[in-house]
Order: sequence, then C-alpha cells, then structure tokens
Amino acid sequence: MSDPVVLSEVSERIATITLNRPAARNALSSEVLRLLPQLLAEADASDDVDVVILTGADPAFCAGLDLKELGSSAGNLGGTGADGGANAAGVRGPFPPMTKPLIGAINGVAITGGFELALNCDFLVASEHAKFGDTHSRVGVMPGWGLTVLLPQAIGVRRAREMSFTGNFLQADEALQFGLVNHVVPHDELMPFTRKLALDIIGNDQPGVRQIRSTYAEITAERPGWEIEARDGRRWRDEQFSPEKVAERRAAIQARGRQQ
Repeated sequence: MSDPVVLSEVSERIATITLNRPAARNALSSEVLRLLPQLLAEADASDDVDVVILTGADPAFCAGLDLKELGSSAGNLGGTGADGGANAAGVRGPFPPMTKPLIGAINGVAITGGFELALNCDFLVASEHAKFGDTHSRVGVMPGWGLTVLLPQAIGVRRAREMSFTGNFLQADEALQFGLVNHVVPHDELMPFTRKLALDIIGNDQPGVRQIRSTYAEITAERPGWEIEARDGRRWRDEQFSPEKVAERRAAIQARGRQQ
C-alpha cells in the first residue's frame, strides 16, 4: 500500500504534520484536503500535544491546489474553504479551529494555495530552499483562504500587491527581510531548529500560551477583509471561471515555474 498523503507523528509533545505527495510537490488533492484538517484537529485535541508543526516532504512545501484533479469544477472545492466559504469545520481558511500554536516549517516552494497554508500558520521558519509565490492571477482563480488579508499583514500592502500582480517568487532571504518568515536556516537544520522553538513554547505555561494565541487571533482577525475576499471570489467564479482557461494557465505556470 502507498504511504498516506498526509503524515502525523507525535514526540516530545510536538505533533508534526507532513504533506506527503513529493512527486506532485505536495499539491492539495481531495484526499489531502480531507486528511489535513482531520489530523490537525486530532493534534489540537490530543492531551499529548502542545505545539503543532506543519511541513512538507521534500523537495516542496506545497504547490497549491491539485488543478489536474480539482480544476475541472469549482464545485469540487465545497467544504474545503478554498472557495472563500466556510470549511467543513464551519470556519474560513484551510484549517479547523486551533487552540495550540501552529508553526510552519517551510522546506521548499509554497505556491498559491500552499502559500495560503503557510500564511495561516502562527509563524514560519524557512529552509534556505524555500520560495513563496502568489500565482492566483496566473492561473485565473481568486484566493479563498485569506491571502488578501494575511499577506498584507505579513509584509505590507505594497509588497503584497507586487507579489499578487506579478506572480513573482520571493526567495527565503527576501522573505526574512520582509518579515514573512521569522528565521531562515540551512535546509538540514529546518526541523531541528523548528522543534527547538516548539520546545521553548512547551516550556511555558500552556493555558497562558493558548490564551495569548487566542487574543492575537481575535485582534488580527480582520473579518471584513475575509468577507470581501469571499464575495469577490464568488463573483469571479460566477462570471469568469472556465476549466479550459484554467488548464491553459496551469500549463503556463508550470512552464514559467521551471524557469524560476
């Protein structure tokens, strides 16, 4: 039998969730979109876990939605939240409600929907191999997991506009300079370094950590922005979505991505 497309491992009160479709650059298939929130919810509910780390199986973190599978019908996104609506847990974004810190360990490219996964983490540690790209405009789809809210929060609205308008990739050192990631480390040190930060969190009072996390989340929620993104995404799909055009743009982005 093949390995699960999402892996979960718990040690030292740290749950490590790993996207595990390396041959597909960990693209988000329907099975990944089903398992990822399930495993995150299990980790958040576990008495044996205080911190969760999300990463990808090398060489990529996540290339975004698997358009070969999901691109033929916008209806395939129902329940995932990727269409701007509530996900299966009743909240917006790619994750279920979380009470425990979620650290993104970005081991390679994080593109479009994969970039949104990273942005929805509490903070990020990047390998020197990491790259970040918002290619929604290349593919001809709208963000649905809060990119237009979370990216300006992270790097400022002018830089966010440049990334979204151009589709150009941000290298790891630029991401550190812009404040998108907290640390950039050699690739083979990514998980040990991230685990060390997780253990630093675990050494603190956990009810206090979770309350502070909740307070940050409430302060930075920007619910009207999420509503606007969802509204414009629905309108775009109704007026502009074409599977044929998505297929054409997918081929173009793959060709251009190989050059970056």
